[in-house]
Amino acid sequence: MGHTTNGVDAAQAIGRLKQGNKAFLDARTSVGDVSPEMRLHGYEHGQQPYAVIVACSDSRVIPESMFSAGLGELFVIRVAGNIIDAHQLGSIEYATEHLGCKLVVVLGHTRCGAVTAAIKGETDGHIKYVTDEIKDAIGDETDDLAACKLNVQHSIARIEESLDIRREEQQDGLQVVGAVYHLDTGVVEFM
Repeated sequence: MGHTTNGVDAAQAIGRLKQGNKAFLDARTSVGDVSPEMRLHGYEHGQQPYAVIVACSDSRVIPESMFSAGLGELFVIRVAGNIIDAHQLGSIEYATEHLGCKLVVVLGHTRCGAVTAAIKGETDGHIKYVTDEIKDAIGDETDDLAACKLNVQHSIARIEESLDIRREEQQDGLQVVGAVYHLDTGVVEFM
């Protein structure tokens, strides 16, 4: 396959994310490089993200900002409740196999509307696909933070069930980790 590498292993990627989150805590504006030069560089040389972030679609959750990342640094997959299905797995496999990412972070967050809806069990329509998946993850848990963490762990397990991801973990040093973004403080807690 057309595998490239950015030279950043999983431990280095986690370090960069933690350093970026620390810078974010006191920031008033996004500090990632979004310059015209960076746009042109990405256009001419393609993308080389150092991490995959599977995050919730919540408008208050902006991975590039919370990790002080600029253009081309993060491969972000957003879906309500940071759940995993075949579409997310395909995107993760693309980023790890073809772009060389060695780190996948499943990023949950406090006060997640999808988690709350799953706890309350009051959904219908297509939202039910999301909340049913979360309900499978959290069981009877009613505490917001505990449910969030169970949901993250469930998504990690779904990712690791993939044969391609499992092979990459064993052969290529890929790591799949969980984290929780605290909406009130801005802190990302790696699990």
